[in-house]
Amino acid sequence: MTEKLFSEFQAPTTEEWLAKIEVDLKGADFQKRLVWRTNEGFNVQPFYRREDLKELKGVDSLPGEFPFIRGNKKDNNLWYVRQDLDVEDPASANEKALDLLNKGVNSLGFSIPGSKLSKEFIERLLDNILPQYVELNFSTCQRHCVELAVLLTDYFKSKNYPLAELEGSINFDPISKILEKGKDVSPVISEGKRLIEALSDLPRYKCISINSKTLNNSGAYIYQELGNALAWGTEYIEQLIGQGVEPSAVARRIKFNMGVSENYFMEIAKFRAARLLWAQIVRQYTPDDLEACQMHVCAYTSEYNQTIFDSYVNLLRSQTEAMSAALSNVDSIVVTPFDKQYEKPTDFAERIARNQQLLLKEEAHFDKLVDVAGGSYTIEHLTDAIAKEGWKLFLEIENAGGFLHESLNGNIQDAINTSNKKRHDDAAKRKEFILGTNQFPNFTEKSDGKRPLAECHSYGHDHGESLKALDKSRLASDFEDLRISTENAAKQPIAFMLTIGNLAMRQARAQFSCNFLAAAGYKVIDNLGFKTVEEGVDAALQAGADIVVICSSDDEYAEYAIPAYKYLGDRALFVVAGAPACSEELKNAGIENFIHVKSNQLETLREYNAKLGI
Repeated sequence: MTEKLFSEFQAPTTEEWLAKIEVDLKGADFQKRLVWRTNEGFNVQPFYRREDLKELKGVDSLPGEFPFIRGNKKDNNLWYVRQDLDVEDPASANEKALDLLNKGVNSLGFSIPGSKLSKEFIERLLDNILPQYVELNFSTCQRHCVELAVLLTDYFKSKNYPLAELEGSINFDPISKILEKGKDVSPVISEGKRLIEALSDLPRYKCISINSKTLNNSGAYIYQELGNALAWGTEYIEQLIGQGVEPSAVARRIKFNMGVSENYFMEIAKFRAARLLWAQIVRQYTPDDLEACQMHVCAYTSEYNQTIFDSYVNLLRSQTEAMSAALSNVDSIVVTPFDKQYEKPTDFAERIARNQQLLLKEEAHFDKLVDVAGGSYTIEHLTDAIAKEGWKLFLEIENAGGFLHESLNGNIQDAINTSNKKRHDDAAKRKEFILGTNQFPNFTEKSDGKRPLAECHSYGHDHGESLKALDKSRLASDFEDLRISTENAAKQPIAFMLTIGNLAMRQARAQFSCNFLAAAGYKVIDNLGFKTVEEGVDAALQAGADIVVICSSDDEYAEYAIPAYKYLGDRALFVVAGAPACSEELKNAGIENFIHVKSNQLETLREYNAKLGI
């Protein structure tokens, strides 16, 4: 029992690991094969060791300690399970809210029309809801936030609730309206001081919001959301200091509503980096108030990667996103229902969304341990790398005049929209996979009338000069439009796989081609193989094929492709699966259509639709 386990084994060095990897790669380029170049602008190595953490900041800090990289909580990882409600009728909203509180929700978000605010409205909405046991969050027209604060404070006082214990927020964020709506509502920022004063009796209520989830839902990369969120929060601190509010008082009222995408480890690292950087920023304003340096985050699973087709896959995406948020020690989480993009979420979809979080708590016990990711060599490295990229962007925005200045000039919108366009281009080329959409689509699925919903209305009015706005088109939207247009055609196109020659290659290329073409909503017909191209073409025409895809090996295309093309003639569209060495010879014979891993899938399918008269 006195002997140390494994003491007889010598720990290999990094150089020995690299030497072993080089042998296993058999001459392949290490950088190309194993090093991941992220969209955030840095490389991720295939492995990390303790020595890689020597210079990293915050590695030796404890949970609940400045700079809070390991979270604000010291002895647990409890978070609020939140669900948001649009309120038109206070009575029905109250009934639903009470029901939700009995089903595991302990944080409610109410979106209220500013025109309906009144004492009676609040009393009816919050009847029998005990705010000392549940977090309450409110959104309304930005110009009515002060009125809402007064109504809430008066209501809580009338009920003799313990004001100092109540937790919640009012979503005051005029800058988000500039970004989303393209309207200059910056004068409303001047209401910030009055809002903080109106909530003076509710010290634990947040009222200055940074809704960087809007950037996430507009296709921002992780470092972009981080850097912009930091600049966004700093802008509000500067604005409110200018109104005469103490820096500490501002910092304690700020709440970050951030998105979380499917990049599992990177998102864990993002939230850890965000707390680290925000603590450093706030400390410059409040060096003696470390508690004010804590970052408070509500994480929203992303809408950007949600899809209309194969929508249950959205559950897989939101589950990993919720896991990232939970493991990174956020304060509350909203899981977006899987059907939100095409309908008002059903009771079933909302129940599943709630249960996704309850599973993480009650079965996976994610709420029991603080910062389980702490000490992971990879995550610590990612935290440091993302922090550096986010900080770099933060400084660029600050040096350019600050977040408000850059938003009014449209530079923030331009940068995010550029990223969104690049991601759409990458999805078109299948460099970014969307499971069930551009990769492994459900061959037999129909939309059944599902259509993208228009963006939900916000409770307010458009005022001010028109500015640039964020493009919130989801990543799958182009493919969905294509597939719906195919469904609306008079006839569903049929794509027939003419498989011939080498067994392994024809099967692989047929599978690839079926996935490629089914993304447009075509009916695909695979086959076991044909002895001659004439036999294959005859079978295709008998099946009513509009597209015939020859699937074989590169070497055999020189033998099979041209005879098949000539025999088919103009009776259907002829496609070669692959990019064989004899492509020029095939093109000279008149063959125009090739599909392979480097094809622009979206543009190719649009072109085929046009040729088919769709």
